[in-house]
Amino acid sequence: MALRMVRTVALRAAADLGVNNARTFTTTAFLCRWTPPLGPMPNEDIDLENLESLDKYRSYTHYLKQAEEAKNKPVWWNTYRKHLESQDPEHGAERVNIGLPHCRSSRIKEARERKQVMKENKKDVELERASRLRTFKIRLDRVQETWEKTRGPLQIKTLADHYGIFRDLFPMAYFLPRVSLRVSYGKEDNSGQVHYGNRLTPTEAASAPRVSFEAEEGSLWTLLLTCPDEHLLDNEGEYVHWLVGNIPAGAVQSGDELCHYLAPFPAKGTGFHRYVYVLLKQEGPINFQEDVRRSPCHSLANRTFKTVDFYRRHQDHMTPAGLAFFQCQWDESVTDTFHNTLNMKEPVFEFIRPPVYHPPQVKFPHRQPLRYLDRYRDGKEHTYGIY
Repeated sequence: MALRMVRTVALRAAADLGVNNARTFTTTAFLCRWTPPLGPMPNEDIDLENLESLDKYRSYTHYLKQAEEAKNKPVWWNTYRKHLESQDPEHGAERVNIGLPHCRSSRIKEARERKQVMKENKKDVELERASRLRTFKIRLDRVQETWEKTRGPLQIKTLADHYGIFRDLFPMAYFLPRVSLRVSYGKEDNSGQVHYGNRLTPTEAASAPRVSFEAEEGSLWTLLLTCPDEHLLDNEGEYVHWLVGNIPAGAVQSGDELCHYLAPFPAKGTGFHRYVYVLLKQEGPINFQEDVRRSPCHSLANRTFKTVDFYRRHQDHMTPAGLAFFQCQWDESVTDTFHNTLNMKEPVFEFIRPPVYHPPQVKFPHRQPLRYLDRYRDGKEHTYGIY
């Protein structure tokens, strides 16, 4: 009855106003019936009035374990994870660790050693005096050595994930760099040293670097330098810059040079490129007949490379163990590399900016600056005013 009255009033108001083709509205009421959920709602078993009765987490490890169980528990409602999995079936898939196995020592043993060191430090009078007078000096080489043996591999892996190293070189796989790889260009100082994402110029990396790492006697290694951002024709392709196999006990100069060193050549206008050193430990001598490039190799077609394909061919005989990478962008030496070394024209990528847009000119510009007409003058040199 109420809806009928509202509609009648609206029609009558339109007729009284004398408006032709007047728009009227009709209100329709729908009766909605509440439908019970298909399963238990989240946290419905928690008594909000008595939160003190909930079980407390005894440790962070216990909390993390229960959180993982709740995360992997299937639910009946739609989640963002289900949406991503429907769009990309490989999303969230667990990556495979292809690196060297890690045998961690007992935590009880580590705690005992730490207590023993602290006990000896407390008995050292000179150490106490230097600490009190603030003259105590810490040897950075010992700090670096301790970091490489403890938190270093995990933090290097985090940096490699941030820069997309594993995503582009080893899809759906990763490894912890257990072996410290030291790569240095140029002089003895640390200006040309390769860390984990630092910037170097192509001029600094023009010649082969000095590479060192700790290795056991009788062990064999493979060293690879590749760039996943440099290929001019294939977005998924790489260019191999250096490849040395069967390296005996860390002596890179004594290994088999499968592809000689080539300086970085990031094209102008393409920004920073990643250059990645990968160290792989061999189980024994390997025949790299399929991977040998003729020397000197100045053909980009012959240097086309895929790290994942190279690893799959020899995955039964080698394991990734070390990692280091740097970033590089164009400078004047790249032009010389293209013209004299690669014997080709240098590609240049430029952004073509669209012309500046100006609204149509009006005859009487109201509230415009005094140099309004400078926008529409004919001539090569534009003297646009501040507006």
